[in-house]
Amino acid sequence: MIRMIETTTRRRFLMSVAAIPAVSLLAACSNNEGEQAQADEITTSATAPEPEGSVDMAKLLEPGALPEQAQGPADAPVTIVEYASMTCPHCAHFHEETYPALKEKYVDTGKVRFILREFPFDPRAEAGFMLARCSESNYFPMIDVLFKQQQSWAAVQDARTALLNIAKLAGFTQESFEACLTNQKLLDDVRAVRARGAEFGVDSTPTFFINGKKYPGALSIEQMSAIIDPLL
Repeated sequence: MIRMIETTTRRRFLMSVAAIPAVSLLAACSNNEGEQAQADEITTSATAPEPEGSVDMAKLLEPGALPEQAQGPADAPVTIVEYASMTCPHCAHFHEETYPALKEKYVDTGKVRFILREFPFDPRAEAGFMLARCSESNYFPMIDVLFKQQQSWAAVQDARTALLNIAKLAGFTQESFEACLTNQKLLDDVRAVRARGAEFGVDSTPTFFINGKKYPGALSIEQMSAIIDPLL
């Protein structure tokens, strides 16, 4: 009986990936219209934005339901934790426009450790993260591809087929694609990462914690530099 229930749950999840209306995904970066409007204001100011509170860094870095996906040395003087949603346009903007420069200037030089955590707002975002997790050592390349091609799968009627086509280019077969998206434990773990993020006050994406200070919104490289440089 338990196995039948689990199978039904997995089938419903796969169906929901394909069925969710595209229009609802375009506002997926926040559950609050006011916060969404604020997130829309992506600037290139060189002035460091004021943090919206802070968290205990030791608690933030405690192990969660899934292994950390990180780039940069563990002993870097600055640690950035980003909570993102794969269907969030602002997250895609950050990863296409800001992150390459951040990686080159700070991550690759050992000054920053960058950790990406899942905060999906919808089944399609969950599916994207699950595929990235199933890519194992190719987690970040898969994330990059999904963000760059976001409009081709997050805003179409048949997201499942679109995701399958992308996954095949990343080495998935039909069987491994199905196995990944019907992995109930992985889905539960992705949702657990999001639930833990909410405990730290995350309610919109992207949200960054930079050495424990909270910065919501898609920051520019100039803003990132203004925050990071005084910490080095």
